[in-house]
Amino acid sequence: MDLGLADRTVLVTGGSSGVGLATVRALLAEGARVATCARTPETLAAVAAGLDAGPDRLLTGVCDIRDAEATAAFVRRTGDHFGGLDALVNNAGSSRMKRLAETTADDWRDELELKFAGVLNPLHAALPLLRASDAACLVNINAVLAKQPEPRLITTSAARAGILNLSASLARELAPDGIRVNSVCLGLIDTGQWTRRHAASGSTLSYAQWQAELAADRGIALGRIGRADEVAYAVLTLLSPRASYITGTTVDVCGGVGRGIA
Repeated sequence: MDLGLADRTVLVTGGSSGVGLATVRALLAEGARVATCARTPETLAAVAAGLDAGPDRLLTGVCDIRDAEATAAFVRRTGDHFGGLDALVNNAGSSRMKRLAETTADDWRDELELKFAGVLNPLHAALPLLRASDAACLVNINAVLAKQPEPRLITTSAARAGILNLSASLARELAPDGIRVNSVCLGLIDTGQWTRRHAASGSTLSYAQWQAELAADRGIALGRIGRADEVAYAVLTLLSPRASYITGTTVDVCGGVGRGIA
């Protein structure tokens, strides 16, 4: 099926690795024009060199999404370069592995700033461009932690829950402007870190066997870790103009994890 993304312009934050890079690749394969940013210039340069796309299809820029001015400058550059913007994928972010007893006030402040700035800074800058599009869409990459919190990720779980709530609010507020807002919540996705953990574990199990044991421990119904491209397919479905009646929803890409709160 043609997703209708050809010649659409999409900005993906954190597109130099993992889910972000998989989304950039998938968008380019659909014929979209893509802008992406990350904090490390060397990584961005390597990514750009590895993608079969010229400047008419791909724009990259160094940007820390916590910096509102730098983020706004990259969004403006995207609009000027491609002549507009149709969609925004807020992907940049990370997890903080700490329990309550280990966290400080700075940990809470930094985590909340990262998660909320990662959505609000790009969105505030992109709103004028999105309002001018006839198929505007925002997808926030989140995690099942938002609904199924883990004590060892207490700050990240709380921040993710806040972003899920924010996304629902944005869907209602931006609907009159013709801007759809949806979320994709991830479970365990192998963006390289799980392969490295398997190699470092000294396990005699194959990676597939090791995954299966991990999946059983984590309650993953499909019995394995997910792939970044599997997330990208869900993101592109929500970005597609063919999903024009879908807003305010959450798609879980988590292999059937079903613990915690609903």
